Amino acid sequence: MGVMPTILLRLAEGPGLRVVQVIRGVTANESLRLMALAIALGLFGGYLALGFREAAALVQWFLFGELGERLISRARELHWTHIVAATTIGGLLVGLLNHLFLGGRRPQGVANIIERAALNNGDMDLKSGLASALSSAVSVGVGASVGREGAILHLTTTLASHLRRALGVADEHALTLLGCGVAAAVAASFNAPIAGVFFALEVVIGHYGLRAFSPIVLSSVVGTMITRVHYGDFPAFVLPAYQITTFWELPALLLLGVVIGLSAIAFMAGIFFAEDVFDRSRLPPL
Repeated sequence: MGVMPTILLRLAEGPGLRVVQVIRGVTANESLRLMALAIALGLFGGYLALGFREAAALVQWFLFGELGERLISRARELHWTHIVAATTIGGLLVGLLNHLFLGGRRPQGVANIIERAALNNGDMDLKSGLASALSSAVSVGVGASVGREGAILHLTTTLASHLRRALGVADEHALTLLGCGVAAAVAASFNAPIAGVFFALEVVIGHYGLRAFSPIVLSSVVGTMITRVHYGDFPAFVLPAYQITTFWELPALLLLGVVIGLSAIAFMAGIFFAEDVFDRSRLPPL
């Protein structure tokens, strides 16, 4: 399997097994065990989000000598050959990781979570999750046009699925625990606990049942607490103040919503078209 994924797998299984032992020792009651798992997934989701950020920042520092918000300013100071060499090395490294540990496939993300939730009762593969997170961290660090949130969500839900199987939790709670992982990851990534709850309920669970609501809220709150402890209570996006001054703006906003919706459909159709064209070509995946 390779040295790096083996190390990551052992790191995941070591603390994971200790968490399993603690949760098993708390209670044999299924509901209380579910709540304990929700808290554990909130902690894991929060710290996995922090760890992914630091891993991407480490790649940035190694290749560009700068990290965080000053990366763009630093890139302007570098010679163009440095930028070309850094991005080329990063791209080759991502391709190598995908080839060795993902079978040539691209790293998994939110779409794979939705697919697993719908077709496989939320069962996720731990090895693929760790390899996808590593590849995505390098991609983000080197400046690829990908987001970190999808990788964090996939990694957290992978851990949720792994803990559920290790604990022997009933299959009826599989989607709930998957939703806990999603809620914790979204909340920790964006410092938005309410958004984490609704994203998990709408995208993964598909309903607002009270049985799944409480554990998901708990995971989202814990994930948010982890982020605020380490980064402070700052919004992920700062939007300028805006207020409607006349009712004539409402038709314009309605039209804007229609245009954005149609643009989103066209964008997704373009992605599917590009994938079909590439699959029909004889080009190698790497």
